[in-house]
Amino acid sequence: MSDPVQNAIQQAVTGNDVLLFMKGTPTFPQCGFSSVVVQVLDYLGVEYQAVNVLEDQDIREGIKTFSQWPTIPQLYVKGEFVGGCDIVKEMFESGELRTFMSDKGIATEPA
Repeated sequence: MSDPVQNAIQQAVTGNDVLLFMKGTPTFPQCGFSSVVVQVLDYLGVEYQAVNVLEDQDIREGIKTFSQWPTIPQLYVKGEFVGGCDIVKEMFESGELRTFMSDKGIATEPA
């Protein structure tokens, strides 16, 4: 990867166990979909970092190329792309997300 934006995204994804690319911040999400993912992660008690794509247009477009996924938010766990709002919500509702986090060595709070 010679593209500096893609390099920066790669470093962020591999440098954080749980990373959420979102619109806004966890304390002030600026879209409903980002808000849902924040609520799920907070409910599970997962420690995560967030990147506000609204602060950098290059990151906002670059993350879509990086993941080959057209929408934001995007959740990464241990360098692996998990999905966007619908996938995270479905995994949470089925109990699969807590198991996935546990399998990846990510601590969650007991339900």
